[in-house]
Amino acid sequence: MPVQNKAMLITYADSLGKNIKELQDVLQTDIGPAIGGVHLLPFFPSTGDRGFAPSDYTKVNSAFGDWHDVEALGDKYYLMFDFMINHISRESVMYQDFKDKKDDSKYNDFFIRWEKFWPKGRPTQADVDLIYKRKDKAPIQEITFKNGSQEHLWNTFGDEQIDINVKSKVAQKFFKDTLETMVKHGADLIRLDAFAYAIKKIDTNDFFIEPEIWDLLESVRQILSPLQAEILPEIHEHYAIPAKINAHGYFTYDFVLPLVTLYTLYSGKTKQLAKWLKMSPKRQFTTLDTHDGIGVVDARDVLTDDEIDYTSSELYKVGANVKKTYSSAAYNNLDIYQINSTYYSALGNDDKAYLLARIFQIFAPGIPQIYYVGLLAGENDLDLLEKTKEGRNINRHYYSKEEVAQEVKRPVVAYLLHLLTWRNQFAAFDLNGDSQVEVIGENEVKIVRTATNGQDLAELTANAAKKTFAIKANGKLIFSDDQLDS
Repeated sequence: MPVQNKAMLITYADSLGKNIKELQDVLQTDIGPAIGGVHLLPFFPSTGDRGFAPSDYTKVNSAFGDWHDVEALGDKYYLMFDFMINHISRESVMYQDFKDKKDDSKYNDFFIRWEKFWPKGRPTQADVDLIYKRKDKAPIQEITFKNGSQEHLWNTFGDEQIDINVKSKVAQKFFKDTLETMVKHGADLIRLDAFAYAIKKIDTNDFFIEPEIWDLLESVRQILSPLQAEILPEIHEHYAIPAKINAHGYFTYDFVLPLVTLYTLYSGKTKQLAKWLKMSPKRQFTTLDTHDGIGVVDARDVLTDDEIDYTSSELYKVGANVKKTYSSAAYNNLDIYQINSTYYSALGNDDKAYLLARIFQIFAPGIPQIYYVGLLAGENDLDLLEKTKEGRNINRHYYSKEEVAQEVKRPVVAYLLHLLTWRNQFAAFDLNGDSQVEVIGENEVKIVRTATNGQDLAELTANAAKKTFAIKANGKLIFSDDQLDS
């Protein structure tokens, strides 16, 4: 089905129940109309990074189910799949064939061969220093061929994730075949993971390289448009870059809202939130939480450097069981631009503050994406964190079906589900409607969403210091913070 203006759940195939069948049971039995779409995080056979090192896009990981299960989910919800356009696993057919046959392999230029990429005498240290890297060394990995010879391949992320040469004909055929298969099995939206790293060009930082990045996006659009599928390019960077992508007609993510909302609720001041909501595009998916950490760099220049530092510091003070070490190398996390915590715990497990955060998200332009732990107002999972020493696992709790059934009975979760159901069904939130934002004093904000029909209005008045709110639909009060107490 086409993308709908209804809240989208972000979940792994085995996080709300053990597999995709159980996930669908949970959605039907416990979640109901609060959710209209599902971003099913990578469910393919993979060799690392919780699915983001795919080895075979033609199959569903047998632990999660099969294509029939995926398609059955797509009969009920619009679906988003991940395509890792920048990299693929070392266990893929492409890598293994190249390792076995080297230059005689049909995949001999599927990967970026480091020594062949650079002119003679390069790279210099200055070349390596210029690269926008995710680790503190050259982005390379050694490959030993069957004949005993060795080379290096470009490797931006983890050891299992080998970068693809997007300029090669064999890679372009792989892209087309894979994307068409995804749509065939129910994908309505393709999330292009790490796409900003995909273009490598000498004398650049190899990140979001223009104009080549636009050619890459257009090549994907030409494959998907005839199939009525959309693209959602994923990028964590200064908000000006997603703004460019949005101006080219693509959906984008709002990764600014999470930190701006935390700042608003920590400080009690609404000015910066109002400023961002006025700047936000309509054709976007909003987030507060995802399978990664809470982004920091995205909000730069919306919040001042002092406000970002304040928010980051307060997160560790206010957030339940959040320690700086959870976002450090001690917990297998070298990404200084994200903080590891559930959003609920980042707000001190405070129900009113958390609901107000979600209300701000609901009233923001775009379609809300709700991460599964956030949908259940989940606390930091310290047991999983300590067991795995993976920082991001603090926000990746595995819920059984029985556990979900209990969690949805909590007042904060039941209230959130009710809010999302209302939002999904009320015309005032249509993507092309109008949005008016007004700051009242230092602590209050008023947001009015108006449908394109000019008749349906949703009005929020909120006090960020007191964590109070009132929501009216066409002039009638329908939600307020005191309902949670009662």
